[in-house]
Amino acid sequence: MVHRVSEFYRQIYFLSGRIDKRNKFGIWLKIENSCLETLRLIIKASLTGKISKLPLLDSARTEIEVLKRLLTITHEIKVIQIKNYLQLESDLQEISKMTNGWIKYLAQKEP
Repeated sequence: MVHRVSEFYRQIYFLSGRIDKRNKFGIWLKIENSCLETLRLIIKASLTGKISKLPLLDSARTEIEVLKRLLTITHEIKVIQIKNYLQLESDLQEISKMTNGWIKYLAQKEP
């Protein structure tokens, strides 16, 4: 999971070189920060005890939803090309599924 989010951030990072200044320091910066926050939360959840995992994963899930919306906006206002958007959206959907699966697994383990 950590590896998947790290790879996603690498894609975001390398795409930033193609983003104009106005958007790079606007919406794209928000995307980068949200991605890094998601990575931080996933790492923290992977290193913490069972009791503390769920709140961290819920926060990560929220960040992922924010990322989805921000990416959609960048596509709608033509900040990124359709092929980049489709790849990022696909990867983000996979990260979302993995996070939700982890949350469901932990919820089943609760008494």
